[in-house]
Amino acid sequence: MLRRTIMMASMSRRRRMCSPKDCSSKSHAPWISDLRRICTHGKKATPRCPCGWAGDPSGRCRCHPDAIQRYRAKISGPLLERIDLHLEVPRLPPAELRPDAPPGESSDVVRERVVRAREVQRQRAGRCNAHLDQSETNAVCRLSPDDQAMLENAIDLLQLSARSMHRILRVARTIADLAGSADILGPHVAEAIGYRRGERAVASRAT
Repeated sequence: MLRRTIMMASMSRRRRMCSPKDCSSKSHAPWISDLRRICTHGKKATPRCPCGWAGDPSGRCRCHPDAIQRYRAKISGPLLERIDLHLEVPRLPPAELRPDAPPGESSDVVRERVVRAREVQRQRAGRCNAHLDQSETNAVCRLSPDDQAMLENAIDLLQLSARSMHRILRVARTIADLAGSADILGPHVAEAIGYRRGERAVASRAT
């Protein structure tokens, strides 16, 4: 009886928290805005299959292709297109984990490059590239005719949305800023397109 009372109280509390009337009130607007910002600019990490070993050189993944497709279909296309960078992070070989392994680029060097790029973005548009609206993106992220054609072909081939296209432009502009380039060049656009891995998988499932 006590457990039932606790469960009913918990359900009532959840109903009050999720009430449309409460969520639409002005007092909850900042919270909703924060949630949208997290969903838009946050990070999401997920295995590539139910067992987590898909694509590993060891070949230990035994998941059926249909099971992998159903697993990846749990992440919707509208969510994927709001994630700017889709990266696969493979398992490091043991040799690279040794204490005497060659060090990579230090965080201090990367931070200095990022700080310079962000300062360039603020001087150019008054804000970072990620916060540009559509008109600002079109004004700041201009491409040559050949690079524009490459982007449009990729949009058609991968069946990407207009939102994804503008995100690709902003990422390409950021890559150029990190490289110290005043113009967006072909390699910058190609790299930005390459970061839409998740949406490529959705497009292949749709076809």
